[in-house]
Amino acid sequence: MLIEQLIPARLRTRRLARQVAAPPLSSGPAGTPATDYGLFYRLSFQWLRHLLVHGAMLLVGVFCAALGLKAFLLPNGFIDGGVTGISLLVSQVTGISLSVLIVLINIPFIVLGYFQIGPKFALKTLLTILSLAGVLLVVSFPSLTQDKLLIAVFGGFFLGAGVGLAMRGGGVLDGTEILALYISKKLPGSIGDIILVINIIIFGVAAWLLSVETALYSILAYLSAAKTVDFVIAGIEEYTGLTILSTHSEAIRQLITDKLRRGATVYECTRGFGSHGHQHLRIEAIFTVVTRLEVIRLTDEIRKIDPHAFIVMQCVSDTRGGLVKKRPLH
Repeated sequence: MLIEQLIPARLRTRRLARQVAAPPLSSGPAGTPATDYGLFYRLSFQWLRHLLVHGAMLLVGVFCAALGLKAFLLPNGFIDGGVTGISLLVSQVTGISLSVLIVLINIPFIVLGYFQIGPKFALKTLLTILSLAGVLLVVSFPSLTQDKLLIAVFGGFFLGAGVGLAMRGGGVLDGTEILALYISKKLPGSIGDIILVINIIIFGVAAWLLSVETALYSILAYLSAAKTVDFVIAGIEEYTGLTILSTHSEAIRQLITDKLRRGATVYECTRGFGSHGHQHLRIEAIFTVVTRLEVIRLTDEIRKIDPHAFIVMQCVSDTRGGLVKKRPLH
């Protein structure tokens, strides 16, 4: 059936002991397969679970961001980077409600996201930003501390946690990334470079309109938020790709697949230059992806097999499929 093409191969081939298919409502012509209602129910359940998990991430993200803003940054006159920082700065200078400014300033970026990324993303972002504005308007958070250092660090932490959870849920609380994505397609420079330039301008204006001290504490809050966003999105279990070249490649492959229960790709290559000069020896290279917490264990085991193995490590932003350990909240 066509609907089976939507299911990954691992689900199509998995045998479910308790799989029960409801009988078809009407029998078709001879030779026509019966409707697989069990498959339809599983798809519906997966879709509903996906929707609920993402909705919960967006909701928790909204309340975390609101806590960081109203309990820490806003009562003490600190700002953040991006559209949120612009809204905080304009609110302090003009007295206009922060809830109104967050929605108004983000509207152009939501429209831009509609054309650059897609309508689903734009709708999620709009609902998330409207929810944040509503929480800021209705819910009251007490001021938790008067220490400026704690305000900057933990205000940025809760705001960053909110932004990160919103991104994990498929939306954003700040339109700066959308603008940076658009500009990066038109001008040279990465998205990170463009966001950095935008935030330098924001904090420079804050130092001019507010004070240098306030701008410095705001930069600290922004750095705290940025690191928290990275942590929420990547998690503690960042992926690391390892390329291993060794004359004991078969033993190392068995170590990875049989003992560590991880996937491995083996490909042949020619050794060009080494410690003994020019060499034209065929050797097998093994590539595998593990979490950061598993790297030390894997390299220690490899050294026991071949102390002279050549290992190259690189960061991997994300993976899909295979035998890689899943991150939380996925």
